[in-house]
Amino acid sequence: METKQFKAESKRLLDMMIHSIYTHKEIFLRELISNASDAIDKLYFKSLTDDKVGLSKDDFAIWITADKDSRTLKITDNGIGMTAEELENNLGTIANSGSLKFKTENKLDEDSQIIGQFGVGFYSAFMVAKKVTVISKAYGSDKAYRWESEGVDGYTISEDDKASVGTEIILELLDDTDDENYGEFLDTYRIKGLISKYSDYIRFPIKMNVTHSRPVEQSEEDKAAGKAPEYEEYMEVETLNSMVPLWKKNKSELKEEDYKHFYTEKFYDYSEPLKYAHVVNEGMPSYNALLYIPSKAPYDFYSKEFKKGLQLYSNGVLIMDKCEDLLPDYFGFVKGLVDSEDLSLNISREMLQHDRQLKIIAKSIEKTIASELKKLLSNDRPKYEEFWNAFGLQLKFGVYSGYGVNKEKLQDLLLFTSSKGKLVTLDEYVTAMPEEQKYIYYATGASAARIEQLPQTELIKDKGFEILYLTDDVDEFAVKMLMNYKEKEFRNVSSDDLGIEDTEKQEDVKAKEEESADMLKAMADALDGKVTKVVLSKRLKSHPVCLTSEGEITLEMEKVLSAMPGNDGHVKAQRVLEINPGHEIFGKLKAASSDSEKLGKYANLLYTQALLIEGMPVENPVEFSNLICELM
Repeated sequence: METKQFKAESKRLLDMMIHSIYTHKEIFLRELISNASDAIDKLYFKSLTDDKVGLSKDDFAIWITADKDSRTLKITDNGIGMTAEELENNLGTIANSGSLKFKTENKLDEDSQIIGQFGVGFYSAFMVAKKVTVISKAYGSDKAYRWESEGVDGYTISEDDKASVGTEIILELLDDTDDENYGEFLDTYRIKGLISKYSDYIRFPIKMNVTHSRPVEQSEEDKAAGKAPEYEEYMEVETLNSMVPLWKKNKSELKEEDYKHFYTEKFYDYSEPLKYAHVVNEGMPSYNALLYIPSKAPYDFYSKEFKKGLQLYSNGVLIMDKCEDLLPDYFGFVKGLVDSEDLSLNISREMLQHDRQLKIIAKSIEKTIASELKKLLSNDRPKYEEFWNAFGLQLKFGVYSGYGVNKEKLQDLLLFTSSKGKLVTLDEYVTAMPEEQKYIYYATGASAARIEQLPQTELIKDKGFEILYLTDDVDEFAVKMLMNYKEKEFRNVSSDDLGIEDTEKQEDVKAKEEESADMLKAMADALDGKVTKVVLSKRLKSHPVCLTSEGEITLEMEKVLSAMPGNDGHVKAQRVLEINPGHEIFGKLKAASSDSEKLGKYANLLYTQALLIEGMPVENPVEFSNLICELM
């Protein structure tokens, strides 16, 4: 029998494919099952117009047979089969697709669900097999043929005595090595797992004879003697795939329990999802999607190890387990899947050949997620707040990242802790603002309780104005990106201009500041560069002192940046020490103004006190303690 050679370009492609195109060797089973499904699809299509086929849809199936003794794995279908010429053309020339030709010749529309279009997946078998045999009998042919190959050296085609129409692929697996266990692909458990992962939604049953064991019924004597039961093995035909994907079923057929069960089973979450969406998009590209918002963040969600992405299917066949391009980072918490027939796949089906369709789908999914979150916010506030507690930080990072490019999409989904003791949206805040309030006020700190004690909040609270409490590291950075909301500017409670006009008090403070200019300068000099200046405060009421900042870097931003790895401490806020002219401490300072040494000690004491109020580290605790004792 003459051995035929692959064409030179096919030989190079085969060698490259075996060694590099496919990321995982296990993918071979997905490819061979997809090819078998294509073959059945073709014969099923013919059966709709040709009574001679003699098969109904329920008669079609794919069979898997594993033989550990001979180390062979068989994939058998009763599809359309191949003639000798088709074996030559489809298997002798790599990347020549019989599926694409079939669709063209039979004028099938784009909705016809024939999976393979590249004729290449078959050769993934050589990643695990030292020899591949294909025995096929084409529908309408009197003869069957056998195609055999041991890889790049070529192939043979000969006649065979196969009686039934269809194709049988026999893989003689490679010998196991220290690095590779090819024999695992003969284990029933492993085969079931691969079919469940990649081919669960192939629309024809994938069947296998599975060996089980059961106890042999014991005699009364054996039972009385406490004899251990004996077991016998028996074979049972099992269908290994579910065939009809949940997402392709009519929504009216499904209940909430169906969606929740699918989620916990497929995405290995013990908790039910907080919300789900079943999307059927019939535009271009068309796709179906199931999207889930988990009720809890995964333990590694905010770590580098977490990998976002949706499962990507093409015609029910899993292409990628986590397609990162389908989700923006700020919606990276969403789990689910997308199934589309309109994706352009490359020859390995593991990567997209062109990303135009994917970008359109991703944009549509992004809008769907945003819409579902807005519905949740409007219709079920407690559940949305539960979502916010789990994933709100991610939305804040989304506002901050990319220099605020996504802020318009996300700003109405944000929640902030309020001085009124609840979570509020920006819209709720602005709607509740008194007419005379100019700004959206916010304060930063380690916790709401700490912010409550800040001296800078006192004046604004007395006016009855609400304050947003920013307690996460990213909060103030995000607010800086937002800049304003509905034409209302964000304003830090430590800002010079709070928009609270009290002309009489301002004039009084200004007069006292001019009168005390030398004293304030002497205090600033005594602090030796720790502050840019010391001023009299227009914001303090009962508290003696506070620390504020000038410029873009605030005290809270300085704390965050200083905590980052690799920060050399050069990023500093321009600190300003504010003294309350209405507090008795101001009189003490005035009395000590003629004693420069004592005034300097007072300045350092008040500065350290202000640091403690802000929750910032004290530079020299011993000096602070000694100063208290000395001045007491």
